[in-house]
Amino acid sequence: MALAQIRNTKVVELLSTVIDNLVQGELMQLGSCQGQFDHYLQKTFMKTASLLAYSCQAAATLASEDNIELQQIAYHYGENVGMCFQLVDDLLDFKSTSQDTGKPTAVDLRLGLATAPVLYAAQQYPELNELIDRQFKVPGDVELAQDIVHKSDGLILTHQLAARHCQRAIEHIEKISASPEQEALIKLTQHVLHRNK
Repeated sequence: MALAQIRNTKVVELLSTVIDNLVQGELMQLGSCQGQFDHYLQKTFMKTASLLAYSCQAAATLASEDNIELQQIAYHYGENVGMCFQLVDDLLDFKSTSQDTGKPTAVDLRLGLATAPVLYAAQQYPELNELIDRQFKVPGDVELAQDIVHKSDGLILTHQLAARHCQRAIEHIEKISASPEQEALIKLTQHVLHRNK
């Protein structure tokens, strides 16, 4: 109801796209391409980064409907913050304890999902692909996958990818004039990268 009260069809369209992307992302997650990195990245955009990308673009549209450049900057800022957020979330599933995060660990593995650390580890340890294909359903698969990820470069590579998205977000937001708001958005991006919860 509140969305309709804005009376801005472009904003309604942008935020409707978020819902569509979320549904598509959920369907992708149910699909059979779990071991493909491109599939993972696209699903991550659909389920997480899309919300931030289109929400930032909608805010920029409300602030300055005629400033297409600002809207694109906002979109790409949100897109990269969203990707960084999800990559860090995937890292924390391996690096933190349930006491640290307040939620159980290895949730994605237990759900049969291969996230960035697992997919990177599979490039180094191809035997992990068999576990990915069977969605970690055999007893001991989750623990074995965790062990392989920890001995691989998967966590390092995932953090590096998150850092690249963080840097891209900062590069986009630096295109707008320096201001306290711009500085806050840069700090927010860095917080997303370095969070431990």
